[in-house]
Order: sequence, then C-alpha cells, then structure tokens
Amino acid sequence: MNEAKPILALNRFDAQAAAQLDARLSERVARRHRTQGNAAVIFYRQPLEIVRASGVWMYDAAGNAYLDMYNNVPSVGHCHPRVVKAMSEQAARFNTNSRYLYAILDEYAETLLATFPDPLSNVVLTCTGSESNDIALRIASAHTGKHGFIVTEAAYHGNTAAVMAVSPSAYRQPRVPAHVRTVPAPDAGRLRAGETLESVFASQVQAAIDSLDAAGIGCAGLLVDTIFSSDGVFADPPGFLQSAVRRVQAAGGLFIADEVQPGFGRTGQGYWGFARHQVMPDIVTLGKPMGNGFPMAGVVTRPALLDTFCQATEYFNTFGGNPVAAATGLAVLNVIKEEGLIANADRTGAWLRSALRQLAKRFPLIGDVRGAGLFIGVEFTTPDGAAPDAATAVAMINGLKEEGVLIGAAGAHGNNLKIRPPLCFTQENAAWFVDKFATVLSRVSQERRG
Repeated sequence: MNEAKPILALNRFDAQAAAQLDARLSERVARRHRTQGNAAVIFYRQPLEIVRASGVWMYDAAGNAYLDMYNNVPSVGHCHPRVVKAMSEQAARFNTNSRYLYAILDEYAETLLATFPDPLSNVVLTCTGSESNDIALRIASAHTGKHGFIVTEAAYHGNTAAVMAVSPSAYRQPRVPAHVRTVPAPDAGRLRAGETLESVFASQVQAAIDSLDAAGIGCAGLLVDTIFSSDGVFADPPGFLQSAVRRVQAAGGLFIADEVQPGFGRTGQGYWGFARHQVMPDIVTLGKPMGNGFPMAGVVTRPALLDTFCQATEYFNTFGGNPVAAATGLAVLNVIKEEGLIANADRTGAWLRSALRQLAKRFPLIGDVRGAGLFIGVEFTTPDGAAPDAATAVAMINGLKEEGVLIGAAGAHGNNLKIRPPLCFTQENAAWFVDKFATVLSRVSQERRG
C-alpha cells in the first residue's frame, strides 16, 4: 500500500475496459485511440463526453451536470463571457506573432508585472507551463554556470525533455538523472518532536546542495511548485520556504517558483503562492490558468538574469505573446480583480477546509485536510493512520463522478484528492460538494469494512 503510484494511472481510463461500455461510448473511446494511440489519456472508469461548460459546471452529451472540482485551467470559470468576448474580438481583428508592435501586448505585460514585486520586472511569454519551466532551467544554468537542480520527490513540472528530468512523478518507475537531487515533500505530519518544518526542509535542501557540489555539478537552482500540489498539497505553515531559499541563494543557485498551478489568486492570499512564504524568487513560471483555457504561459524574472540568457541564445517564440493571448490574459486579470476572486478563494476555501475537517472527525479514512484558498488536498490513510490508502482515493474519484462531481488524485502514493475548482466557486457550491463527498465516503467506508 506504500508503493509510489503514477498519478495518471490512478485517474485514467483503462482502454482494455472499453468492451464493457455501451456501444456509442465504446466507439468514442476507440476513435480516440485510433488517432492518438497509447498517448491518449481519458479519465474515469466510465469516460465522459463533455459538450459544454459554464462557470463551475460541465455538461456531458446526455445532459448531466458535473461540478468541476479538479480543473484549474478555467481559473475564472468555464467560458467566462468577458474572456470569451476579448478572445473572439481580438481574433476577428487580427492575430500574429510578437515580431510586431501592438498595444494590447504591452498593456498586458504591464498589468501582469504590476502583480509582482518590483525586482521581477521582465516577462517572457510562452505557450505552455512546460516551455516556461524549460526556459527557467536554461536561465538558471546560464546565470550560475552550474547544471544541478533540486526538486521534491513527487514533483511535476512539465513534459519537455529537460523538464521531465526534474519531474520524478512523471515516470512509471521513479528516477532522476545525475544532475537532479530530490528532497521529501514538506509534510508537517512527518516531523519528530522538537522539529520545525522550515528547519527540516532547509536541512534536506542543504544536503542536496552539498551532494551536487561533491559531484562537481553544482546547484543551479531549487525548483518548487509553491503549494507542492503533485506531492499532495502542502501549504503550511506560511513562511516555511524561507530558510531553504536562503540556503540555495547563498550557494549561488536560484530559486524558481513554479506558479503554474497555485498562481493567479488560487491560494487566496495574493496573486502568487510564493508571497505566502514571504520569499523573493529569482524566476517565476506561469501557465495553465493564465488564459482561462487559451494556451498561454510565461516566465517572470529580473532583467539581469534575462540579459544573461539572451546573450547565450537567440530566443524567439512564434506564438508566445500573440495578440489573442494578450487580450485573453488581460481579460483574465481584469476579471480576477473586478470580481474579487482572490478574496472569494480565501473565504470559500476556508469554509470548505473547515467543513472537510468536520467530516474527518466522522470518517477515520481521512488522514488530513490541507491547503490554502481554493487549492485543497484531502489525504486518505488506513483507519489507524499508519499507511497511505490509494484505493479509497480511486473509489472516491469514481464515486463522486457518479454523483456529479469531477475530482482527481495527487501525491507520491496517489492517496490524496486534489481540489481546485474555478475561483468563482461559491459557498453554496462548496456545501453541495461536501454533501456529495459525505455520501460517497460513507458508502466507500462501508464497502471497505465489508
């Protein structure tokens, strides 16, 4: 039960089970696999055919509604009318690449950078979070002259060759190349008496720095998702990253804050997850929620670091920063601000975590409830708390789907539910979810006892 499990394996549909589906759904699955082969990833034991979405809801071909608790891409809500309007109007006007001057790109870049601390005043616009993290690694190596990186044991940072190397969770058999060192997830539940999470995590990072130096590789940087989502969601206590960041920077390395998942207000305490820890990143990477579903991403850094990178390479991105992306991204930032979505994430997320912790008193299968804002992890363990329980997580994913809730798994052992609804998620939505959650968990608990 303690074996590490690839997250996709927990969430994805088993193609060998297609024969058990009805004729229409079976043909839809077969059609997907004919064109995409084994790279096709479909979720749930009973796959869904989604035909439309709005706000926090998605709808399948049969007209069933599903509360989206998993998909942080449409951060301000599926098909938000202001975002759709900005995207379509710019597409109808013109779209090209960033070889040319156009005002919407400058307006977007200025608005985005205004959400960051002053030293972080340059942005490189890309198309995906993977591409952003790839560039971040290259900037760090160019600046430091070193090539070693430190990540957590179940990290995921993307799918280019360079970024896969620092994404241990992406491999069916966990492994890292010689230039990468891993440290355990910052789990307060593992602490011994007298230890603090900040000191333990910093010591582990220091050991990784020393190992890289001893190997003659050197530490170019520490790369972390600032809420450690793939590791199982570890947000608290705020500030525990400070000592580790100081250790890396003292060794000449850079701190890269991966905000692809926790960024754009999701943690409920400002735009960026790193701000909860009161640390100053050298590089910040952005992605998924940036365009509310439109593919856009970015790298934010200090001008001196970007200058070093540009001296080493002729960098140009055809689609990064295109006019439609700029118009879409600007609309997302305006919606977050004008609709008070960061405050909503803080308020509604606190209510939801409290409600889930009340359920934990009734159901011993819940080992922990963690998170910040509308980014929450629910950990399942055996009733005695001794071991991770991925089977319950899988049963909850599929059971909630049957009750009209979409959710997924995370963590090294796949025993955590990862909760990330759109930021327009309300307390009414949360109460409905908690009711469904209790219903399914009651059923799963009975089945496990039986």
